[in-house]
Amino acid sequence: MATLGDIGVAAAFNLLSAFVFFIAFAVLRLQPFNDRVYFPKWYLKGLRTSPASSGAFVKKFVNLDFRSYLKFLNWMPEALKMPELELIDHAGLDSAVYLRIYLIGLKIFVPITIVAWAVLVPVNYTNKTLELQLKNVTSSDIDKLSISNIALESDRFWTHIVMAYAFTFWTCFVLLKEYETVASMRLHFLASEKRRPDQFTVLVRNVPPDPDESVSETVEHFFLVNHPDTYLTNQVVCNANKLAKLVKQRKKKQNWLDYYQLKYSRNNAQRPIMKTGFLGLCGKKVDAIEHHEAEIGKLSKEVTEERERVKKDPKAIMPAAFVSFKSRWGAAVCAQTQQSRDPTSWLTEWAPEPCDVYWPNLPIPYVSLAIRRLIMAVAFFFLTFFFMIPIASVQALASIEGLEKVAPFLKPIIDMKFIKSVIQGILPGLALKLFLIFLPAILMIMAKFEGFTSKSSLERRAATRYYLFNLVNVFLGSIVAGSALEQLNTFIKQSANEIPRTIGVAVPLRATFFITYIMVDGWAGIAGEILMLKPLIIYHLKNFFLVKTEKDREEAMDPGSLGFNTGEPQIQLYFLLGLVYAAVTPALLPFIVIFFGLAYVVFRHQIINVYNQEYESAAAFWPDVHGRIIIALLISQVALIGLLTSKKAAQSTPFLIALVVLTIWFYTFCKARYEPAFVRYPLQEAMMKDTLERAREPNLNLKPYLQNAYIHPVFKEEDEEDEFDFKSENESVLVPTKRQSRRSTPAPSRISGASSPSLPPEVVPEHPERAS
Repeated sequence: MATLGDIGVAAAFNLLSAFVFFIAFAVLRLQPFNDRVYFPKWYLKGLRTSPASSGAFVKKFVNLDFRSYLKFLNWMPEALKMPELELIDHAGLDSAVYLRIYLIGLKIFVPITIVAWAVLVPVNYTNKTLELQLKNVTSSDIDKLSISNIALESDRFWTHIVMAYAFTFWTCFVLLKEYETVASMRLHFLASEKRRPDQFTVLVRNVPPDPDESVSETVEHFFLVNHPDTYLTNQVVCNANKLAKLVKQRKKKQNWLDYYQLKYSRNNAQRPIMKTGFLGLCGKKVDAIEHHEAEIGKLSKEVTEERERVKKDPKAIMPAAFVSFKSRWGAAVCAQTQQSRDPTSWLTEWAPEPCDVYWPNLPIPYVSLAIRRLIMAVAFFFLTFFFMIPIASVQALASIEGLEKVAPFLKPIIDMKFIKSVIQGILPGLALKLFLIFLPAILMIMAKFEGFTSKSSLERRAATRYYLFNLVNVFLGSIVAGSALEQLNTFIKQSANEIPRTIGVAVPLRATFFITYIMVDGWAGIAGEILMLKPLIIYHLKNFFLVKTEKDREEAMDPGSLGFNTGEPQIQLYFLLGLVYAAVTPALLPFIVIFFGLAYVVFRHQIINVYNQEYESAAAFWPDVHGRIIIALLISQVALIGLLTSKKAAQSTPFLIALVVLTIWFYTFCKARYEPAFVRYPLQEAMMKDTLERAREPNLNLKPYLQNAYIHPVFKEEDEEDEFDFKSENESVLVPTKRQSRRSTPAPSRISGASSPSLPPEVVPEHPERAS
């Protein structure tokens, strides 16, 4: 039987582990040679210099100011000092709003925890049901604080129903205020944001083929006709995936060459030698520097040939383009309207910002996207289903008593007090965490296969899948599998009509497992997040073996980004656990509150000092966050209905059904009221921003700014060396058409005559049969 003592031992162990991690972090962050690991964001902004640049040799590596060690926890109040507006300016709206998810957790669960412990815990604990009536069912001391300890048909269930209403209304109130606040923050951010290419640009897909014109010319003529006053230029999409792969391989070889050259410069007496076989473990021995120079020369030749192929091969040009407009208003009209009578052609959507574009997916034909997503939906279903097998195995360790019923030969080992506390308090959550370690990478690969064209949309899709996986496997799987194992002997000995009752009683008994999971995944995970052991080791390895210049050092201290695809679904699991168990087992709530408090402080520190967000979506993910908390509310209500039914309190379920209906109504209200601000850009806002910009810069010419904004990265280096002669926006240029029906009606254009502004002028081939 899991006792409060076992949970206490596990909690103390995990808190001690977290405290040790915090101490280690506090010491490591003070060392000069770790400064770029724990404060990389300030280096990237140019606001911090290395403390190891001057002074005694020892001081370059070790902090000898012992007074600084006395304030080893001062990073916590420092992380809370920066105001939110300054945080938005420093890290972006995405990061600031991501932190509000943790803040919402505190706003919701701190009051709920206080009320639940003041009202529900006394109501539950003063019963003796588990001791007197259900001796044949495995239970723990934690269960005596839960609804499981209430007798059948008891009037005390009305307390839980009233509390369920109170918890739901409070959660909805917090969500409403937060949705309103975040929507206002988003609109304000968009209104005050600096000029960016994506504000003026639309991604157009499924451009219909024209035998007489190139894709760029077809796009140009279509938008000159249908958007004559706002169209500016277009940049066609090319398939340069193979070229990008070759460039990446060449860069990798160059890194190894730099390493061997640096090694040789430190020891000129011997040339570095390497083996050409698998992982350098076997094969012929060769001179490492000469080998990599030859490999780089070979790859450079292949890169040149592939670049020429892309320039000359018409099949490398895809039926898609980035179309830029003279104003935000023009882009908003195009992005949010249907362009053709055929709803499957000339499909438009807001273009991601250039650093958010996921270039490998742009060449995927639009018609294949539906098939790809169907395949991944089926694959995800089977992945989720078959993962139930290891989940069920993990639950065998979740209860010592349950394991002893199935495998009594392990009893002598299990009965050892320390072993029992460790197994019940740490091992189940740790084992489940290890099973899930490769899941985010698998889900991201699936999202990439589906063809999303931006990194932000990839992360949101992977986050959705991760959330569903956690819901089915970690939550439902743990409850069902664990309960079935614990009650195995009871199921065999009792009649079939008693099984639903036993399951209903056993559902809250999984609180013990989830408490251990929160401690292992939540508390210890947050402590590991602040320590950053993996980035610390990687940085020092790179710094020792590869770094020769300051640019190399900047690349070595890559801080990474928040990782919305993994972080947000994990947060949602804690919302789910907190809301489900709030009215069932309030003993779990303090563990949730501690997690949200630690996580808020830690991630605020990381966002201020470490993470450098790859893109800015202006909190476009917030509707997903809101919707998942609502789902957690609905699941908690349905679970309580099922539990009360098993407790023969079915007469009270209509009141909870009404609560479900009210929650769904609240979701539809918020969706209609606030979600449009996250999926559409108001024309009024666009016009206001355009008007202000023109008033401040009356001679603004956007063409040089937008002409090459969406060039594929592998062509940027080449294009930066070219000089472009941009004409004024208002200068009319006749663009000759190659379409036979338009030879006599040339369309006036305000763009240059280049056939493909997205690449160097020679990239898009001119076909001899189309020559004018």
